[in-house]
Amino acid sequence: MDEQDVDVRDIDERDIEKEKCMSWDIREALDEGEVRSCWPVFRELRLNIASEELFVDRWRNQRAEGYRIVRLEREGEVQAVAGFRILHSMAWGRILYLDDLGALSDQHGGGLGTALLRHVQQLARDAGCEAVHLDTGHQRHRAHRAYLRNGFVFDSHHLQWRVTDA
Repeated sequence: MDEQDVDVRDIDERDIEKEKCMSWDIREALDEGEVRSCWPVFRELRLNIASEELFVDRWRNQRAEGYRIVRLEREGEVQAVAGFRILHSMAWGRILYLDDLGALSDQHGGGLGTALLRHVQQLARDAGCEAVHLDTGHQRHRAHRAYLRNGFVFDSHHLQWRVTDA
């Protein structure tokens, strides 16, 4: 084998991941049209949101609170999204809170979530945050493994009390 030939067995998996990432475009959704382009992913991620209009209304409300969406596109189509905001908390200080992270179901396992997590982690560094926090459903084992692979640790429980009409 010539020195310039590369044995496929010598290719590190991280190099393959880098090659994949090069074909991805991660950008912030800055206006309503760009946010609407994220709806197919949110429709799969947030089953409680019944329509695209409700999704856009929620985005408008959350945007006023600092919520942002970044989207990962491949060949001009949104394949995965991350929704987040910067918060200040007595418990944690300045953090980036990751509200939403999802990919189209036919893209699961393809590294898109990892690419978005790394992007969000860099945004947190750039914003002077102390950490990235998120909540995840207890049944989302595949997501948990991805978070753990990307340096997250389980350190809290999230509890909920629903307000009901009495």
